[in-house]
Parts: sequence; structure tokens; C-alpha cells
Amino acid sequence: MTNDLLTLENLRVAFGGREVVRGVSLSVRPGRVTALVGESGSGKSVTSLSAIGMAPDGATVDGSARLEGEELVGATAARLREIRAHRVGVVFQEPMRSLTPTAKIGRVFRDLLRVREGIRARASAAARAAELLSQAELRDPERILASHPHEVSGGELQRVLIAMALSGSPRLLIADEPTTALDVTVQRGILDLLARLVRELDLGVLLITHDMGVVGEIADEVVVLNGGRPVEQGPVASVIARPQEPYTQELLAAVPSLAEGRARAARVSAFASDSDETLVSVQDLTVSYGHGRLALDGVSLDIRRGEVLGVVGESGSGKSTLGRAIAGLVTPSGGSVLLGGKDPAQLPARERRALYAKVGIVFQDPASSLNPRRSVGWSIGEPLRLAGRSQADTDRAVRDALERVKLPAAFAQRFPHELSGGQRQRVSIARGLISDPVLLIADEPTSALDVTIQARVLEIMRETVADTGLAAMFISHDLAVVSLLSDHVAVLRRGTLVEHGPVAQVLGEPEEAYTRELLASVPDPSRRG
Repeated sequence: MTNDLLTLENLRVAFGGREVVRGVSLSVRPGRVTALVGESGSGKSVTSLSAIGMAPDGATVDGSARLEGEELVGATAARLREIRAHRVGVVFQEPMRSLTPTAKIGRVFRDLLRVREGIRARASAAARAAELLSQAELRDPERILASHPHEVSGGELQRVLIAMALSGSPRLLIADEPTTALDVTVQRGILDLLARLVRELDLGVLLITHDMGVVGEIADEVVVLNGGRPVEQGPVASVIARPQEPYTQELLAAVPSLAEGRARAARVSAFASDSDETLVSVQDLTVSYGHGRLALDGVSLDIRRGEVLGVVGESGSGKSTLGRAIAGLVTPSGGSVLLGGKDPAQLPARERRALYAKVGIVFQDPASSLNPRRSVGWSIGEPLRLAGRSQADTDRAVRDALERVKLPAAFAQRFPHELSGGQRQRVSIARGLISDPVLLIADEPTSALDVTIQARVLEIMRETVADTGLAAMFISHDLAVVSLLSDHVAVLRRGTLVEHGPVAQVLGEPEEAYTRELLASVPDPSRRG
């Protein structure tokens, strides 16, 4: 007799006879974290949701999933609802999709507590919700409860979901990608919170992630899935230190490493610019939004031809605002931006448009920046059509752009929903490059990608800079990724430039406490390896 909370034995899930989960066996114990890791489409989420009776419509589930000895596969829908309400907490990947956008968080909490804890009185529900939010280390529960989801930060929303999952005092917590796309300091806080809850509440946690760095930081056991099949599993320390399977080795090799980035910076960089030509000069740039709030406050920096400038900082630090101001999408309140020595604000409209046409942009979320009703080729070629190029010229340029990002020309006929996340991001890069820009601004282009896909996208960006000699601004919250791609780094905090210089200097010997805090927050699988 073991003390396992959750035990899966040969769990299989199929859709229309096609197996997507192929014989997964694992256990989750109290006070321990078991990680289910693999790329998108490997079957991680389907495995965990199927185990607790939340398999997608049309799925057939076979094998065994026992919660504290009780078989869940084949249990009635009513019994599964009762189990999920009182014995299992779930933290989903995207908090904005897990909460009702038109309802205040307090209202959602009241509905949840009525089901999970039988609390009906409004005052009692508010008090219990505040208690759970405090347990999730949210300092101002009253403000959170009175807010709509869009009025709080991403890190706060993730803590709200953790607090909700703790209602009903569950023994098992399923956390599905709880730190994806979060800033490193916010991610560090979420990981520390989960570790504390596991320790203090004796929770068992099934952690779903594609990030081996996160696995190395928090998990005790790991199961590696590839194509729905477990290929390697065991204690985290031994799997990370001595991975036996090539797929596990590939996942670990793809994790961005600060040490590797520092070593690259110490060598003669393949992208290091010998050019003295300054393509972008930002002087005392200030951008203010409503009510006098400063998004940027007196930022000054230059970008030379052939150089990659990494811009890092937490959410709200002004990274994206800086990129948008340089691209002409945000009007500065003060200071100046010169492109190729010219101030766009001083040029006639036609010359200004021609100047900005030499700036390519890659947005963070390709799913929302590509037209879902138009083909991939149409979206890539749009900048050329707006510039008056012929259809024949545009079609040729689209084929060349797809080849540059290592996608087949036939992809031009596909629609965004027919592509994977990594393929959509490559399409976004192709669109940013199609006008042969002298400056490419990439805003968090890899933040939500699997590590192996991220590695491919970074390789494409490195080759592009090396081949074309363009200048690039790479905006990211991930310092390890920045260290692998950039020549110089600018660190922003609350709209202010706190540190700026070569990668080896800023990320190797940072002068500012804030930069050191960012570096200390980067997950590293070797810490448990």
C-alpha cells in the first residue's frame, strides 16, 4: 500500500481511433511535485485532464487513473464533478481565459466557493476569498476582488487562479503551464509560491510544462512525453544530469543558458558589428499615457548597423513602448528618435512613410497579428502591396521570405490556424523581413514557444542578422535568450534605463541591483541536476 495521491497506469486517450496519449504511467505523492514535460502536442494537458474526467469531447479513455485509491476512469459524471469540486484543484495555463472578463474577480470567487465549500453568504465568501488570496501571497485582496481580470497584472492573475484552486482544501493540485510567458521575477515568485504550498499544505502537484528549466527548479519526479508516449521518467536530478533518451537530451540542450550566453559574449561574436553607422539614435525619449503616467522617462541609446540590442525588464518597464516609439506607432511626449540620422517627425508625410517602411516588426502573438481570414501569403505580402508593388513582385518576395525563415513556399496558401505556434512565428518574421528593412524590432517573439521551437526561431534570427547586416532590437523578459542573441543589452525598469552596455558586461558583471535580481530569477535545470 503506497501513499500515492494520484496513480496513472497505462493511461490511453484516443480521438476517432487515433491515440494521442499512449500508455502513460506515473504517480503523484503528498508533498512532492511530478512534472509532465514535452513539446506542444505531446499529450501533456490531455493526459492530466483525462485523468480527472475532463477529457475533450469525443475522447476515449482507457487504462487506470486512481485518486487516493478510487478509480476515476469509468466513474459517473456526477461522481467526477464531486471529486473535482472537493479533492482536486486545477490551475490552467491562460488565466484570462479561465476568468469571466465581464465579471469582477470577487463575483467569480463567490460562485466558486458556493460550489466547493458551500459558502453562500456574501460576507463569508468575501472573507474566505481574501484568506485564499493572502495564502497565494497577494498583498491587497480587497483590490483584487473588486477588479475585473483585465485590471490586474498577469502575475496577479496567475496567483488568483492558484488561490481559487486551493478552495475546498484539495489534496492534489494540477498546474498546467503556470509560468508560461511570465517575466522572470514574476515566474520566480510563482515557483516559490508553489514550492511553499507543497511544503506547508503537503500538496501533491502534477506540473505540466515544456520548460526544463522550471522542471529543474521545482519538480521531484519527471515524466518526458514525446508524441503522447512516455520516453523517459525518474527523479529529476538523475534525468537532468544523465538523460538517456535523445529527445530528453534535445529538450535540455534547447534550454537557453545564461552561462552559454556569457561565453558567447566573451568570444568574438558572429554578429558583432564593425560598423560605426548608427541606424537608430534615441535621445531623452519620454512617452506618457493618460493622467501623466510615464511609460518612458528620458531614455537614450543607439543601435548600429549589424548590431542586436536586447531590451529587458519586467512587464510595465517600457520595453514594448520603446520599440513602438522607434517604429512610429507611439508618439513621444519628449525627446527624439532618429532613423538613419533623420527625424521622422520633421519629414513630409510621404518621406516619413518611406522611412518607417524600412522598419520591420515582429509582434509577440502571431495568432492575433495575422489576419485569420486571409492566407499566410497575403499577410506576408501586405507591406509590399501597401507600398504599391505589383502582385507578381509580391508573390516572388513572399516565396523568398518563406525560404529565408525555412518554410516551404506552399505555406503561402495556408491559413494561420493551419500552422503550429512556431510556424506562425516564423511567418511573422517573414513579414517583418519582406521589405528588406534596415531595422527589425522583435517584441517577445519566443516567449510562449516550446524550447526546441524557440531555439529554431533564434537560429533563424541569428542567421538573418548575419546575412543581411540589418540592426535589430530584441525585446524580451528572458535574459538567457537575450544573452544568446544580443550584442548589447538595455535594462529598463518603470520606464527608466537603469543599465546599458555589452552583453558580457551587463549580464556578466551587472552594476545595478535590479539587473542582478533579474539574473537570479532565471530558471536553471542544473540547479537540481
